[in-house]
Amino acid sequence: MAVSSPDLKAFLVATPFFGGLSDASLDLLISMLVERRFDIGAAVVSEGEPGRSMYIVRSGELAVSKLGESGRAIRMTGLGPGDFFGEMTLIEPQNRSATVLAETPTELYELTARNLYAYYKADIYAYVMVMLNINRELCRRLRRADNRIAELADPSRE
Repeated sequence: MAVSSPDLKAFLVATPFFGGLSDASLDLLISMLVERRFDIGAAVVSEGEPGRSMYIVRSGELAVSKLGESGRAIRMTGLGPGDFFGEMTLIEPQNRSATVLAETPTELYELTARNLYAYYKADIYAYVMVMLNINRELCRRLRRADNRIAELADPSRE
């Protein structure tokens, strides 16, 4: 179902994904979001499947995992309100890089690649702001991953 409400708008403005957008641009983007609900244990996305949308977490807790060489799921991180995921498939149309499971009842807002393209056609400036926001978050995640890799590779930790 499409979404719209003043409290939703206030929530979204406080998330990194929506920073720098005018009221009109924000309203247009909100009109493109679709509310999705997931029960405990439900897979929102699965590693390896095609992806054509991203999600913003309104409520709930989720676990992000990747399959290790042994075939066992390895927890990578947790997500909560205000976080977003799935954005990589909007930038580079590849299969999902991880599995995301709902650990609690979860409410998400989905933005499809098709709607993001419509947003680009309607408001190029706002589209650029959204892409900058996505890329900033990807840079933050890459820095955290670099730091974690360095920690794991440090021989002095043994």
